[in-house]
Amino acid sequence: MVKNRFGAKQAGAKVCSLEEFQKARVIKVSPDKPQEEVRFLALEAHKTLLVPTPRLRFGLFNKITPPAGCNKKVLHICATSEGVKQHSTPVSLDTKLKVDLVVIGSVAVSRAGHRIGKGEGYADLEYAIMSTIGAVNKDVIVVTTVHDCQVFDRLPQQVFGDHDVTVDVIVTPTQIIQCEPRLSKPTAVNWALLSIEKLNEIPVLKALRWKEQEDGKDVTLKHAEND
Repeated sequence: MVKNRFGAKQAGAKVCSLEEFQKARVIKVSPDKPQEEVRFLALEAHKTLLVPTPRLRFGLFNKITPPAGCNKKVLHICATSEGVKQHSTPVSLDTKLKVDLVVIGSVAVSRAGHRIGKGEGYADLEYAIMSTIGAVNKDVIVVTTVHDCQVFDRLPQQVFGDHDVTVDVIVTPTQIIQCEPRLSKPTAVNWALLSIEKLNEIPVLKALRWKEQEDGKDVTLKHAEND
């Protein structure tokens, strides 16, 4: 992911220049340090800012709520990982929300829009959950901020699956890359890829599975267990 000394602030400023950012009312931004500038700019622009809880252990999102009448210094604090803990309220699965823009980090991206993350799959899961609950649709743009050295002409196709989130716009300190045509994204949680161990680690995932099961959907896990 973008490191601050490599221009994370410059990349964040370019995100702010995007028409999709300017029009968005609700923005979901990764909690990582390289996206801190994007979080600050979203708060400064009076957007509703949603930040995923670390490793999804304590819910899906936190909504950042800065103190009334605060100055830029306080907004900068609110955009930090510590500020997210101090100035946020949890957003439950039952909350009706529509996310207008998604901003995530990446380890590597291709100009076509394929993305490699840190390998734990949380960004993919977050997007799949949002799709399942109707918080995002096919028109929502996914932006990633990276350094120029993290952008590749192509990445090996065999490492990607239907559950992987693709990106529509790549923003670096020096350029904005539109990925066209837009690649498909997860439209629901693929339960068959998840183990009972993963389910037990993520309460919000367990709650969503229960809802899906109540609706009569197939929620069979990998190495299926008896419910």
